Amino acid sequence: MRTELIQYIYSKHDLKRFIREQPQWYRTLSRNPELLERFEIASSHYFEKTIPHRVQKFSQGVQMASMMMGMLQAIKS
Repeated sequence: MRTELIQYIYSKHDLKRFIREQPQWYRTLSRNPELLERFEIASSHYFEKTIPHRVQKFSQGVQMASMMMGMLQAIKS
């Protein structure tokens, strides 16, 4: 694999971890370095860092907080 590509991947913790957990990407990027953008997208999907994933986590947090508030109000009354 190209040295600048390796340096770029190793400079970002998530990409480094992703390529270690999914070694087929090492082979893919060695043969087709232009697939770096796909690699980054696959990494963000794998670690659930896309916008839909973040919105889902936020809404789950809000639901949990509202459930806790409901429980506290039920205990008070």
